[in-house]
Amino acid sequence: MLLNRYERMIARRYLLPGRGEAFIFLVASISLVAVALGVAALIIVMSVMNGFRAELFDKIVGLNGHAVIQGYDGKLPDWRRIVARTSSLPGVTSATPLIEQPLMASYSGRVAAVLVRGMTVEDIRRNPVMQGKVVRGSLGAVTPGTNRIAIGARLAEQLGADLGSQVSLISPQGQTTPFGTVPRIVSYQVAAIFEVGVYDYDKAFVVMPMSDAQTLLMLGDAVGMIEVQTVDADRVSEILAPIKPAIALQGEIRDWRDLNSSLFEALAVERVTMFVVLSLIILVAVFNILSSLIMLVRAKRRDIAILRTMGASRAALMKIFMVVGTVIGVLGTGTGIVLGAVFLFYRQAVVNFVQLLTGQNLWDPSIRFLTELPAKSDPFEVTAIIVMSLGFSFLSTLYPAWKAASTDPVEVLRYE
Repeated sequence: MLLNRYERMIARRYLLPGRGEAFIFLVASISLVAVALGVAALIIVMSVMNGFRAELFDKIVGLNGHAVIQGYDGKLPDWRRIVARTSSLPGVTSATPLIEQPLMASYSGRVAAVLVRGMTVEDIRRNPVMQGKVVRGSLGAVTPGTNRIAIGARLAEQLGADLGSQVSLISPQGQTTPFGTVPRIVSYQVAAIFEVGVYDYDKAFVVMPMSDAQTLLMLGDAVGMIEVQTVDADRVSEILAPIKPAIALQGEIRDWRDLNSSLFEALAVERVTMFVVLSLIILVAVFNILSSLIMLVRAKRRDIAILRTMGASRAALMKIFMVVGTVIGVLGTGTGIVLGAVFLFYRQAVVNFVQLLTGQNLWDPSIRFLTELPAKSDPFEVTAIIVMSLGFSFLSTLYPAWKAASTDPVEVLRYE
């Protein structure tokens, strides 16, 4: 929308308050602030929702894989053949044997439910989720035959355990006696404490070498499941389809959607709902732009009539008022982008400040799953928000601009 010199001059004058037009300027300023807050709110909420989903996905998939091949009775005796066949499938990057069993842990009179996870030594050291997340100790000390384990930070707090503590794991699958089955109790030394950032994992996981887990659970040479990683998490069912007949009698394949379907579906629904609801803020701001332009047109009727008598065309007047409204929308959108970026950069500091101010725990990891507020901005979503804001702002200028262009100078100036 190109303006000539006098059109730019008039549009610039109309953007600034004239004599007796402070109220119109106030309404326009409120419109600008409303657009900025709407755009900032949308960018912040969508980025947090994306970050929440991405962080959960990375942590869950990093520990559980894109899919697991699980034995029907919790055992896979022929796991070596299944690992070999699965690894040979196109699109499979790794197939790792795994043991996972819920047990009880005891230390210093405290008892907690835990999830014992037996992993190969290589997987313990190279797991992308656990790597760099050790807060005390070292994963290198967790070696087969040493009775050393790694536990989550929340579990350590719950039990009151620290490095070197002797934690007892209680398994119901113990020795059979004439009086019944005696639970199997084995003590392990805590060699590492990790915090992966997912509350449910940090409060329950006990990681040990796979051979030690086999001994504890009396599995012999069997494993509980096989963790599978693929090149594309969204195509995991298609990639693993050829192996299904070979394991039909031993177990089943469960991918990350099956294991966490309710959680990710809830996040998807909430994400769409929040986008629609927060878009209404921008819509309300656009109505403010519309009302301020209508007031400006009524206040400038005499000026418009004079411009018409001096030769200004209807198209020129339409362009002037469309530019005025669009500039308000552009400034509001730009301010909203800056506000959103600043908030996202200092998001955890803002949460901590509000918690300190109100005395309320706004981010309880036991409810939110993650220990910190995540964020991940999607360039396509940010672009869509900007386009929507600018589009609504432009549409709000059409009626006032048309009203200004249709002003009859004879009617206006007749009584002047």
